[in-house]
Amino acid sequence: MIKTQEIEQLEKEYSNVFEIDANLHRLVRRIELLSYVNPLNIEKEKQQFFATKYKSNPNFKYPKLKFDPYKLHRLFFSQRLERIEDEKIRKFYQDVIYFYANMIQCIETIGRGKHFYYNSLRVYGTPTEKDVQNARFILHFADEPMSADMEKIYSPEEARAYFEEFAKTYDFPLKIKYSHHIAAEAMVSNTEQALLIKKNVKFSKNQLLTLGNHEIGVHLVTTHNGLKQPLRIFSNGFPKNVETQEGLAVFSEYMGGALTLKRLKELSYRVLAADSLIKGYTFADTFDLIHGQYKLNRDEAFGITLRAHRGGGFTKDRLYLSGLRKIYKKYQKEESLDTLLMGKVSIEDEEIIKYFFDRGLAQPITHKTLSFSQKLNTNKTLDFILNNLK
Repeated sequence: MIKTQEIEQLEKEYSNVFEIDANLHRLVRRIELLSYVNPLNIEKEKQQFFATKYKSNPNFKYPKLKFDPYKLHRLFFSQRLERIEDEKIRKFYQDVIYFYANMIQCIETIGRGKHFYYNSLRVYGTPTEKDVQNARFILHFADEPMSADMEKIYSPEEARAYFEEFAKTYDFPLKIKYSHHIAAEAMVSNTEQALLIKKNVKFSKNQLLTLGNHEIGVHLVTTHNGLKQPLRIFSNGFPKNVETQEGLAVFSEYMGGALTLKRLKELSYRVLAADSLIKGYTFADTFDLIHGQYKLNRDEAFGITLRAHRGGGFTKDRLYLSGLRKIYKKYQKEESLDTLLMGKVSIEDEEIIKYFFDRGLAQPITHKTLSFSQKLNTNKTLDFILNNLK
């Protein structure tokens, strides 16, 4: 771990960098998109949608903003980047500001249809033709028999106990909260450094193992590694880090022996749901694609459709599968993944991370993802699929 004396020397040498980094830290903490984009009335609208035989599009309500978007924009663009003499670092922080400015616009337009969708595209992009082909390739495999591990019998309280036990293998504190307003069964809140568990749902044994490897083994590992770095941007998040972070998290499921064909298919449905947005599909249209054409059961199809259509069209989910493909290719080449665990960073930014590292502005990781050294997957079908993704 970096010593106080070394930090003081760095802060003196790169004073303008640390000043802007600290300013951005104070601003970024107020704009966690996922705390705003998840509807408040999911269950009510779900029952209504089912009651109308999947015909009426849900009318979702969203949390009120806790900040003034215009003022926050102004504060981001008031940063005096010209004070950073190092051109590479200055350009990096310029990209950071543009990225978070786009994120503010995303949050500001939640629930406003196409306005939100186009802002979402700027942040998360849209599925490529290769992504769609990979998704269809996976969906063409026959379903595997359901095992007892897939039966949803565990309560949120039992899930909490499982995650507390799972986290004991990691050397960082685990804060757990319950929530009614998240789309996933569990997720990490980076700003709160906490694992959120959805109330009133049941978990399967496989799902608990999956979430342990995904949320604790990667998302909390990168959260806590980021907090140990000299610069706050490592914990707040590099531009466009989601694909890498989710790719690492799903790869952790694979290495931890939790990944199933059913889970890979779920990620594939998400790609197709995100792709349906660019085709102009309504909520009911996307649901019909997933439930009516692909025959996924209606509860899971609703969840997939909700994740894609929340806010007005949210394309983040298309990144899980492409992220997994990129991380798996890196693993095949026997390249270290440690750099990508240093914080909320992107695979595309390894060059600037090395640049920071060479100047003492980045440090080796404190926490490793334990599943990466376990290699517990025994499913040959998954190996075949991952080896053949385009």
